[in-house]
Amino acid sequence: QVQLVESGGGLVQAGGSLRLSCAASGRTFSSYGVGWFRQAPGKEREFVASIRYSGGEPYYKDSVKGRFTISRDNAKNMAYLQMTSLKPEDTAVYYCAAKMAGSAWSSGSWGQGTQVTVSA
Repeated sequence: QVQLVESGGGLVQAGGSLRLSCAASGRTFSSYGVGWFRQAPGKEREFVASIRYSGGEPYYKDSVKGRFTISRDNAKNMAYLQMTSLKPEDTAVYYCAAKMAGSAWSSGSWGQGTQVTVSA
């Protein structure tokens, strides 16, 4: 398992941008797929974006396609979520997760979350 720490959240106006970072500990980070999830008040945690251990084609929640970009730097044990054209409905706690291929996100490693608040 790896340990994950998110950073980069904050308060931003609608239309603004933020970049979330996920710092991973452990030498095997490059073997893990990475995902970003979010949970808004009173709602279930939902998938936002993911990228495989080898990089390649990322996956996105439909509502963030074209606005969010997930990336990773295995040499630095880092993953990122670049968020642009933010909307109030993007307000949530954002979590970074890492899992081995073929396993469920629920069985992987999770960070503590970082708050993103988008004001209208």
